[in-house]
Amino acid sequence: MSLPGDIVLLLTHSQDYFTVDRVAEALTKSGVRPFRLDSDRFPLEIELVARISSSELDYRLEYGKEIIALEQVRAVWMRRIWQPNLEKVAPQFRAACARESSVALRSLLSNWQAVRWVDDLQQIEQGENKLRQLEIAREVGLRIPRTLVTNHPEEVRQFFQSVNGKAIAKLMTPLSTGMEGSAFFVYTSVVQPEDLLEAETLRYSPMIFQEQIPKHRELRVVFVAGNFFVGALDASRYSATTMDWRRAAMTDSPWESDDLPDAVASKLKALMAKLKLIFGAIDLIETPDGEYVFLEVNPTGEWGMLERDLGYSISGAIANALLS
Repeated sequence: MSLPGDIVLLLTHSQDYFTVDRVAEALTKSGVRPFRLDSDRFPLEIELVARISSSELDYRLEYGKEIIALEQVRAVWMRRIWQPNLEKVAPQFRAACARESSVALRSLLSNWQAVRWVDDLQQIEQGENKLRQLEIAREVGLRIPRTLVTNHPEEVRQFFQSVNGKAIAKLMTPLSTGMEGSAFFVYTSVVQPEDLLEAETLRYSPMIFQEQIPKHRELRVVFVAGNFFVGALDASRYSATTMDWRRAAMTDSPWESDDLPDAVASKLKALMAKLKLIFGAIDLIETPDGEYVFLEVNPTGEWGMLERDLGYSISGAIANALLS
């Protein structure tokens, strides 16, 4: 049967929790029906139908006994689209089936332009470009770390020398599935001199290398439609053992609520406007001398720990953005 009335589609995956539930609750309180679509259940459990002719345009998704038609959807929250679960497909066909499934789902969703998106798939894809983020951050006046993206081993060795052996490495794309990361998660790590002996492996996969910025605090700044929700961590409590706060024990690094200086907030708003993003999880470092350094923004980044630990109503802000 079709779902009656306005629907807000929540695009996520079956291993996601808390954040999607909180947004669903906030939407329900506003009198709108949320509908969770676990993207990894497509195509085995979700059926897609797109009929196009000179006399007909019909886009819909069938999930179990329920049908979602385009005209029923008021807004879409792009929490996350995940790869399909195709374990039952023969290995020689799995990659092709996954590719076709991903293209089909994204193509249908991308054509739902009459609805409100937080955020639009194309804007998210463009916003995830780490080089573009850094260029724009530089343009709006934010301090950024010296950065190298390369698969050239000798360039890495030269960069390592130029920052006096104080460098970190990280991936171009986020791989976590939720608040607790995943088996595929790769943390930001310090580059050691012995790592340069293995630099030839970059031929298989480029990485991001940045100068190591002295830390007083690390900040996760959640931006929603012009509003900031700021969580801060005391880096001195874990920086001796890890470069990535996500590896620290919660007892060693409790979140503290914070506010941004007006000048920093203004520059971050300019950054998000240029990226055309309504939502973003921004990572900053506050140095011991009080300067703020921009690291990156994740257009579908994690924020549940800030709502859980600090009482922020980020889910309510997202719901308001979807309904505005």
